[in-house]
Amino acid sequence: MNFPTIQRAPILSRRHFLSNTAGGLGSIALAWLLHRDQARAIGPGVASSALLPDFAPKAKRVLQIFCCGGVSHLDTFDYKPELERLHGRTLEGKGENIGFFGQPGKVMKSVYDFRQHGQSGGWVSSLFPHLASCVDDVCFIHSMYAKSNNHTPATFQMNSGFTLNGFPSMGAWLSYGLGTENENLPAFVVLPDPRGVAAGGSINWTSGFLPANHQGVPFRTSSREPIVDLNTPANIPTAARAADMDLLASMNREFAEAHPGDGAFAARLRSYELAARMQSSIPEATNLDSESEATKKLYGFGEETNKGFSRNCLMARRLLERGVRFVQIFNGGAFGSPRINWDGHENLKENHDTQAATMDKPVAALIHDLKQRGMLEDTLIIWSTEFGRSPSTQGIGSPGRDHHSTAFTCFLAGAGVKKGVHYGASDEVGYFVGENKVTIPDFHATILHLLGLDHQKLTFYHNGINRRLTDVHGKVIEGVLA
Repeated sequence: MNFPTIQRAPILSRRHFLSNTAGGLGSIALAWLLHRDQARAIGPGVASSALLPDFAPKAKRVLQIFCCGGVSHLDTFDYKPELERLHGRTLEGKGENIGFFGQPGKVMKSVYDFRQHGQSGGWVSSLFPHLASCVDDVCFIHSMYAKSNNHTPATFQMNSGFTLNGFPSMGAWLSYGLGTENENLPAFVVLPDPRGVAAGGSINWTSGFLPANHQGVPFRTSSREPIVDLNTPANIPTAARAADMDLLASMNREFAEAHPGDGAFAARLRSYELAARMQSSIPEATNLDSESEATKKLYGFGEETNKGFSRNCLMARRLLERGVRFVQIFNGGAFGSPRINWDGHENLKENHDTQAATMDKPVAALIHDLKQRGMLEDTLIIWSTEFGRSPSTQGIGSPGRDHHSTAFTCFLAGAGVKKGVHYGASDEVGYFVGENKVTIPDFHATILHLLGLDHQKLTFYHNGINRRLTDVHGKVIEGVLA
């Protein structure tokens, strides 16, 4: 029997197949770019996707000032007259001591004088004369509660929602959820204290299990060159540099062909592409010499007491102006002797005097500067710390305070936040939350809400679980929303 001849389609070569596949991926990339540009053109709140908010946002960008070491709420923003009456007595009726070192002493009144400021009459201690001028633009939350009274886990929780390491930081979640507004700059920039990094180091700005391109980009704030090896060395000719880049591109193409679908490699490529663009964008954005003398004076340039922190604050404003989505400024580093953070174990006043001199004037200047430029209307400012300090001394006769996580103060300011108000309260001595307890997941849920994101919908599937910044907790704090 004669069977008809079957005409077989020609077998595609591997290179031809990959070329066609690349064309398909190129189409996907083009669609993503068009989708992004359309989203910008028609405005927020139209649809929900990875690069569109769930509803109309109040804030376009975020500035977080994180004070390492644990700022004493009792000596800054949470005025407690009862401490004066109980000064020198044993604190009774609060249960077992919850200090980190377990060395309860006697009740200690604030080492600073308090008075009311602004039209809102907000109480601020004499420690912060400059921030006191900002009370009418700030929403204080006096009922913060953290899970841990240990520096590193507590720092992780404030930055990632979890006391364990390895979870994406808040800035990484915002980069993942909203993308970038400037393709030539990172979506998430970290400005460590020039004196040292926070407890836990780079884990505080990790992307965790999110794609690697969402992790924070730390600047070298102790150097005039913020990103190491960003610029081509002067002794390398332009032609040689171009040849190097061509060779690298060909090697990347060959690796991509050999490892299709490698997400980590794709993320690295995006990082390299961003680095190339940053060779021109970063020097311009971080060139503080172009700022006026009046602006530099406002921030405290040249004042030894702020330890270079004023440069970070002014640099943050410039980065926000240029479309960086999330800028995180750390005030203080990890531990150290003498201490370089707010960890006032030995002598609260001596420690806080030193730390306030670094932070008070530059942060107040940043708030005023953003306001006078009209940027406070769509910028969310977060001032936070890992926990507070105890109402009692750490040990009998000691002038220091121990860690305290069951009540402390943070504040929000700017886009979508009530002005000049105080939300929640600690009890009569600042030991426990008295009303309207705010957990870290509540705090994070509110921040995401102000950016137009539903914290329950911003998820990433990892190890069989739809993970999110707020885990399985969190509710928006309606009382702070304008």
